[in-house]
Amino acid sequence: MSLLVYYSSSSENTHRFVQKLGVDAVRIPTHPDDAQPLLLDQPYVLLLPTYGGGNARGAVPKPVIHFLNHAENREWIRGVMASGNTNFGEAFCLAGKIVAQKCQVPYLYGFELLGTPDDVLRVRSGLSRFWQQQASLHPA
Repeated sequence: MSLLVYYSSSSENTHRFVQKLGVDAVRIPTHPDDAQPLLLDQPYVLLLPTYGGGNARGAVPKPVIHFLNHAENREWIRGVMASGNTNFGEAFCLAGKIVAQKCQVPYLYGFELLGTPDDVLRVRSGLSRFWQQQASLHPA
């Protein structure tokens, strides 16, 4: 019950961050029209980058929107994390905040671009604590 679902563009920044985490992870296809839709049947935390230079319009990558347009995927989301650029100011990691609000789940963490070694440690331990809390709230 500890799945991380993430989106990474061709820059691979988010993908490299996820590889450092060493957790079970599934990547949202970059071009949803070219692949079978990713449909989940278990709880997950979503990790996504922020697009659009900090503007609310365009902050959430289109493949993430397509992924969340499937009711099954919205049903299983339990939390959101995002990457961003501090140059976006108030809109730093805005995509994660938008998705968390729309899906009514907690916004768990935000980090800049590739993340630091401290971000990797914080996310790894934070995800572990988060899933333990989820398990105590929803015992099998």
